[in-house]
This record gives sequence, C-alpha cells and structure tokens, in this order.
Amino acid sequence: MSDLAVKRALVIGCGAIGRFVLQALAGDAALAVTHLLERAARKDALARTLGGRPRVISALSELDAPIDCALECAGHGAVADHVPRLLERGVDVALVSVGALAEPGLPERLEAAARAGGAQLTLVSGAVGGLDAIAAARVGGLDEVVYTGRKPPLGWRGSPAEERVNLDALTQAAVIFEGTARDAARLYPKNANVAATVSLAGLGLDRTRVKLLADPAVSRNVHQVAARGAFGELEITLSGRPLPDNPRTSSLAAYAAVRALRDFAVPVRC
Repeated sequence: MSDLAVKRALVIGCGAIGRFVLQALAGDAALAVTHLLERAARKDALARTLGGRPRVISALSELDAPIDCALECAGHGAVADHVPRLLERGVDVALVSVGALAEPGLPERLEAAARAGGAQLTLVSGAVGGLDAIAAARVGGLDEVVYTGRKPPLGWRGSPAEERVNLDALTQAAVIFEGTARDAARLYPKNANVAATVSLAGLGLDRTRVKLLADPAVSRNVHQVAARGAFGELEITLSGRPLPDNPRTSSLAAYAAVRALRDFAVPVRC
C-alpha cells in the first residue's frame, strides 16, 4: 500500500480508551494517528510522553495538516465542542461518547453538520453486541427494548450511585437507577453509554427502559439486552472484562473504538 492510501486520523481524548487506541494502531499500514487533541492543561506533558508522535494539540485550529477521520473518546463535553466542526469540514467521525446524544438538540446539530460537510458520523458499538440485529428488527417494528447494566461497586465510583447506596458496604445487588435511556445517559455519562447506544439502535432514548445495578457478586461488567417485536424475541448477555487501568470502561469498548476508526481505512467492512 502506498503512503498516499494511508488515512490520517485525529484522536480526541487520551484517557483509557484513547491510550489503548494509540497503542493498538501504532504502525498500522492503512491508518496513521497523526494528531491527538487533549485539554490544554495536559498538552505539554502528553507531548513529552509521546515524543511528538502523534502531535498533541488542544484546539482544532492547531491542526497543521489535513485529516481524513477522527475518533472521539473524551467525554460528553468534547462531542459538542469538537465533533460538529469536524463534520462540517468533511471529516468522518466515530463517536464513543454516545450518551452525549441525550442532550436536547445535539443529535440534530450533528446531523446537520454531517450533511453540510458530506461526512459520516459513526456511533461506536462500545461494550455491547447485537446492535445490528436490533437495528434490523426496528424495520419490522419493535415493541420493547430493555437494557440492564450490572457492575461491581467499584465500577460506579464517581457517579450518582454514591449518593444512592454505600458502595463499600453492599452485600447484595442494589438498583441504582431505573428509568429511560435518556435519563441514564444524563445521570451516568461515564457509565451508561451502552444504554444510549442500545436505545439509538432501536426504540430511541425515551422508549428504551434501563436498569443499572451495583452488584458485589460480579467481578465484570455485565450487559443484558432484551428486545421484542415483529421479528420475535432477542436476549443477549455479555460479561466483559474492564480495562486494567479504568474499572468503568469495558475492554470491548476500547476494541470497538479501534475497529470503528480502522473501518474508515478498509475497503470491506462487516
């Protein structure tokens, strides 16, 4: 493959997923991560750590070369701040922080930006599977979609769950949230991206039911999806290992981010 065929990519965010993506794509023959966008406070330290590759920037205005695609994995605030402008420039974007789409008006803003730039926004599948089946089932009509997320208590630290239960003292599973996918994404933005992704594949943020539990009996993040409609019934359970350096992030979510970005550079996708 010639150098002219290599896609140039921007990664937004260098948290657990961002770091994994950089490592996984180092030396990739079809795609080169040329730029990393992070907060200004982290810029200089990251640049020293990474040795100049990729180039670390803190604003899109610092881009010194064209990019073909981008991956957002920096959290909900970064979606509104950066993704519309990238789409308007014709840059294809893969979105990890799908829960940000619960913000009123943001989905419409992103769609308008993508249309204006002739770009495509991809919602990363994250820590769950079966989204293709749910999206296909939607064509014939869906009656119900329910997502249940179960994590060990440590996985809910730093979230509103700490106000609901004593995470350190739990001896049995406790429901920390029950409601719509929109509210789950709003209240648990770092934990409930899966709920938003499932909802957008099927019945939408306001008709998808979500239950979140802190369970001391599990050591992994457990995702359960149940759907019912004209197609029949579907049940999926996925027990995922978290990333070693971030118990709130499933390893599969990091793998999905790598795949989504790499898909921009391959001739055949599945």
